[in-house]
Parts: sequence; structure tokens; C-alpha cells
Amino acid sequence: MRLIAISALIALLLDQASKYVVVHMMQLWRVREIDVLPPLLNFRYGENRGINFGLMDGEGDAGRWILIVLALLICSAVLWWLRGAHQRPVVFVSAGLLIGGALGNVVDRVLYGYVLDFLNMSCCGIQNPFVFNVGDIFIFAGAIGLVIFAQDKKRA
Repeated sequence: MRLIAISALIALLLDQASKYVVVHMMQLWRVREIDVLPPLLNFRYGENRGINFGLMDGEGDAGRWILIVLALLICSAVLWWLRGAHQRPVVFVSAGLLIGGALGNVVDRVLYGYVLDFLNMSCCGIQNPFVFNVGDIFIFAGAIGLVIFAQDKKRA
């Protein structure tokens, strides 16, 4: 469980630090767009009030708190699932990344009422209209890690 806590804390801190540097220090909130390595990597300011792709967007303050509670329940469920489990360390790191990324987005929802997004990646003539953040990367990487590396308790 210590590996989960360390991974979660690192993911949470990296997520929040990246948002602070890009959105506040580089003033992305004001300039709205910064091309870093176009078209592969661009910073585009975004306020995500829903889930991915605008789901639950416009649900107001109730939707915000529902999403906060849902994220905390998912984090708790992952911890419950892995309690006392005999898994490889990569499983605990994956869980920590997922939890840390989710908590980073929870912090945003509590502080701002929405999740700060700023990463935009396009390639090969395809223009991606969506933005995401470092916490989202950790959530995705953690979930994939759990799917690939976690062993079924019944068979382990």
C-alpha cells in the first residue's frame, strides 16, 4: 500500500504543478493558445465541467459534486480491491497513478468548479479538438497498467 501512496502523491503533485506552471505562470488562461511543437503538442486552455467529451457538461454545481464523489468512490474501490493483495509492484504503481490523477482532477473541481485542461495533440493531418491534462494521462496509464498486470485473486 505504501507504493500506491507514493505513486499517487507523485502523480497528484506532477498534475497540479503542470497546471500551475502552464495555466498560471505561462498565463495560458489569458493567451488561450501556446504552440509548443505543432501539431504534435500544443497548449490550449480548457475548462472541463463534465466527464470526457463533454458528458455531464452543464449539470451545474450538483454535477460537479456528483463527479467529485464518483472519483472518490472509484479511488476507494481500487484501494479496497487491492487491500492485502499479492500483486507485482507495477500493479500498485498503476493503482497509485490512477488514484493520483483522479485526485488531481478532484482538487481542480473543488478549487475551480471544473478541471483545468491544457494539453492538445494532433498528428498526420488530423486536427484533435480535445484537451486533457497530466492527471488524465496518469488515470489512463494506471487503468491500462491494472488491466494488463493485475492478477485475478481467484487464480493467483
